[in-house]
Amino acid sequence: MTERYPTPTLKTEGGALHLEGVALDDIATRFGTPSYVYSRAALTASFDAYRQALAGRRALVCYAVKANSNLGVLSVFAGLGAGFDIVSGGELARVLAAGGDAGKVVFSGVGKSRAEMRQALEAGIRCFNVESAAELERLDAVAGELGRKAPIALRVNPDVDPKTHPYISTGLKSNKFGVAFDDALALYRRAARLPNLRISGVACHIGSQLLDPAPMTEAAQKVLGLVDQLAAEGIALDHIDLGGGLGIRYRDETPPAVAAYLAPLLAVFEGRREELCFEPGRSLVGNAGLLLTRIEYLKPGTEKNFAIVDAAMNDLARPALYDAYHEVVAVQQRQLPPTRYEIVGPICESGDFLAHDRDLAVAEGDLLAILSAGAYGMTMSSNYNTRGRAAEIIVDGDRVHLVRQRETVDSLYALETPLA
Repeated sequence: MTERYPTPTLKTEGGALHLEGVALDDIATRFGTPSYVYSRAALTASFDAYRQALAGRRALVCYAVKANSNLGVLSVFAGLGAGFDIVSGGELARVLAAGGDAGKVVFSGVGKSRAEMRQALEAGIRCFNVESAAELERLDAVAGELGRKAPIALRVNPDVDPKTHPYISTGLKSNKFGVAFDDALALYRRAARLPNLRISGVACHIGSQLLDPAPMTEAAQKVLGLVDQLAAEGIALDHIDLGGGLGIRYRDETPPAVAAYLAPLLAVFEGRREELCFEPGRSLVGNAGLLLTRIEYLKPGTEKNFAIVDAAMNDLARPALYDAYHEVVAVQQRQLPPTRYEIVGPICESGDFLAHDRDLAVAEGDLLAILSAGAYGMTMSSNYNTRGRAAEIIVDGDRVHLVRQRETVDSLYALETPLA
């Protein structure tokens, strides 16, 4: 029997939940819990949706590494020919370790250090997405010290409301990202005079978990006006980077298909010579992964019942941080009347919850799958309460690959020294 799960390769067979051809209870037996489990088929299908929508276009899809930076995940995208959007030197190192092409890397972020600039220049990345006048000056100086020309795009802030959660909105005047749209032309003129910079493009990203292409289409039209202004002054761009942000279904959202989301954006740039770049993250990995956890205790109460699991807010921070919704599914089906539970972890915080008010037919020791956890799950995890971070596993058909071992407690304090 196949259910309607956000994770497209998840299905119920023989009363148990499977990801692709592997039973999740077998993964838990072999690798323990909590564990992040990803589907290679789902990763590939999500990337192919972009590739098909952009067929016949001069375009590059740069996966946003911050969504999920596991080397196994990165190597899947590298093998598919993806570029990468990074926001740190550490992410650049990960991309290269996973076999990614530095020539397809764009470096975003508001706080690039001199060391990170040197690292990226020496690696030969495709472009720096510059986010301030001060960064422009610093990058020119660092490139000059290395005797190189730094390829740059200004990330412009179009002041368009993406109609998403305020914590993941990035294109308004009040956000820290990018340069003000009204300042962009003067900054491009300044960049054209700096000897160690090469103007390559323009970038724009207005936010994440976008469910309507209209705000991004509005932003794209503003960006196109700027591109034409620059061309009139003799500043021709190689590429236009429209960022990422397409949302996924967590609960009852109805995000457009990739082709439907991109269609109005592509129409804005119909007939243009510039290469188009996109930086999807969540839409590539979000519904390709889940968090597998085991129930330690069922604790009935007068007002609420609690299912206390071995995963916690340190493993999946999104519910505590954003009050985000993740679907929770029992791995093994039981013939029991469902009970309404709060799904909580063992961390000593009232904010340590993974889900509210879920009706589940479960017993102590049962496994739960927390769905749509492939994006901003493991990358935002921590060691709070001296908890080792989860294992990470990629399922490929009927094969299982451990792509990150579970952290041990010893490893958590290996870099620390007690005083005598």
